[in-house]
Amino acid sequence: MKVSRAIVAVAACLFAISSHAALFEDDEARRAIIDLRQKFDTSQQRTTDDLRRATEDNAQLRRSVLDLSNQIEALRGELATMRGQNEQLNRAVSDIQRTQKDLKQGVEERLQKIEPSKVSVDGKEFVAEPAEKQEFDAALAMLRKSDFAGAQAAFVSFIGRYPQSGYRASSLFWLGNAQYALRNYKEAVTNFRSMIAAEPQHARAPEAYLSMANSQVELKDAKAARKSLEDLVRTYPQSEAAAVAKERLARLK
Repeated sequence: MKVSRAIVAVAACLFAISSHAALFEDDEARRAIIDLRQKFDTSQQRTTDDLRRATEDNAQLRRSVLDLSNQIEALRGELATMRGQNEQLNRAVSDIQRTQKDLKQGVEERLQKIEPSKVSVDGKEFVAEPAEKQEFDAALAMLRKSDFAGAQAAFVSFIGRYPQSGYRASSLFWLGNAQYALRNYKEAVTNFRSMIAAEPQHARAPEAYLSMANSQVELKDAKAARKSLEDLVRTYPQSEAAAVAKERLARLK
């Protein structure tokens, strides 16, 4: 009887212990589940926070990119404006340079009209006034057009206006030719002789001797013509005029 009671007591004790153990295990499981939930919630919150921050960072990045794009467009606009201004400046500089060139050319042309310049006539170089050159050229142009009367008047006027001109010897020569064409042989002889006396080394001096002799022949002064031809051959023996003079001397004998 006592044994049975002891067994029952032991069994009761074991049941109590087993029940307590089961209860203990349920509490641990609940705490574990609670811990897991807390960890999950914490992880989910962290993920949510990370996602929110990423979204905010992404939005900020987009704003930065948009701002950068706007800045680039603004710089492009400024660059285009600067290029336009640079083109305007280049055109302005070109206009100024053209204006300066035109002004310089205009000044040079005006100076050429009033300042003496070096000229070359019949192998002779000298300085002449613009008006002086213009008048000589005009007189010579008349002669070339066979306007002998006009040329005679123009050369007489020129010699009177510019008695010391470098054109004087050439003017006397062409004046004599104009007078020969007009059959003013006496005046022609005078001007050919004056030309030779003034510049015996002039390139046209041999021709002047020959033309003077021709004028003297026309005046029926064979003696004077012979002397002119002999002087020509003696003074300018290598000239073409001298060869012609020799032929005429042979015919005058």
